[in-house]
Amino acid sequence: MKKMTLISLIAFGSLSMIGTASASDAVCGLDNGLLATGESIKVGGIYGNAAPGDFSAATDAAGAYFKCVNENGGIHGRPIEYMVENDQWNPELAAQAAAKLVDDEAVVAMVGNSSFVEMSVNAPMYAENGIMAMASGCAVSECFESSNIVSTNQGPLSSSVGAAIYAIEELGATNISCIGMAIPSVGNWSCGAVQSYMESKGLNASFVLLNPAAPDVNSALLEAMASGADSMLVNLPAGLGIAFLNAAEEQGIADAYSWTSSTPLYDASVPKALGSYWSGKLFISAELTTIDGAGPDNQNWLKVMDAYANADDPRDTFAQSGYLSAKYFVKTMNQMAPEKVNDRAAVTEAIQGINGYTSDLMCGPYYVGKADRHMPNHAGMIVEVRDEAFHVVRDCFEYDGPYFQPILEAEKALGLR
Repeated sequence: MKKMTLISLIAFGSLSMIGTASASDAVCGLDNGLLATGESIKVGGIYGNAAPGDFSAATDAAGAYFKCVNENGGIHGRPIEYMVENDQWNPELAAQAAAKLVDDEAVVAMVGNSSFVEMSVNAPMYAENGIMAMASGCAVSECFESSNIVSTNQGPLSSSVGAAIYAIEELGATNISCIGMAIPSVGNWSCGAVQSYMESKGLNASFVLLNPAAPDVNSALLEAMASGADSMLVNLPAGLGIAFLNAAEEQGIADAYSWTSSTPLYDASVPKALGSYWSGKLFISAELTTIDGAGPDNQNWLKVMDAYANADDPRDTFAQSGYLSAKYFVKTMNQMAPEKVNDRAAVTEAIQGINGYTSDLMCGPYYVGKADRHMPNHAGMIVEVRDEAFHVVRDCFEYDGPYFQPILEAEKALGLR
């Protein structure tokens, strides 16, 4: 397990400033330029970094924002002590990490969590301990269908359905094959929602799931081709997604299908990695707004990363999400009575009271509420891979379908939207 990282003023002092932005360019928290002092407020975060990938971008970005906050008045003048653990995609380590942070360190909340494993393992533990996790990299069903986890990102289900909507409405798809991962509560859950959406429209769909321990992209491609599909939806981590598309290029079949993808392929390295063959052929569902967006929050995120993160920390969707979770957490904490900010029950109640937060990073408002499930982010954008770059081809639009119907109805009944 990675050694616990404490992000504090002392720790920050040992790091060099990296990037072109200065600390004064970034706007964080109270934005008063005063160093936070006194008793720290402990906040936890868990990410996964091992096969199938490194999901530390979210906690890196949350940590960068917290550093900036600590130089700008903290929370009611007090510094944030951000404690981060790597579960290495191991269920046992995920449980140990949560126990260490929630029980031993008595953190008031979890922020920036980004791991398939820890959310599945720890969702009941968070509920039992009355602690909220403001996650940033949700991917499994338990993350979106639990009372004490809420995320700024969409996860594979929402962005896959968004891709399917675009495939039908703009690319003429009538039969989609969704290619996902055979990870419990991930591939079958997200690709299954695509199938349900297609069937709700009187159309057809199927899915192919790869073994994460030994993924065979060529066999998966052949199985998808044999399904009778006229459209392929790639719902894989970026590396595997590129490998799958490379296999399709080797077969020379790109023009025989329409091609869409969930969010993981919205990665700055993807257009050049795919090359000219895929120019104008691949459309990707983006769960947050574009990485190069001109909006104030997106520009501030980039300034925060330049000033307070490492140069090699990713500037990607997960980092955007981590920044936004941290910003919303700090905003909520600074609205609390100062004497309550180290009271976990009070912090949980404050987080559950979040409603109507908006940002140019998200297509819709962010809210929490007291509920058995949380999925505030269910609207996105579509980008096209063209000329080794991304181009927006559909701006923010709401998703629909069987999975979202009860969520939308609950939001309407509660006046949350």
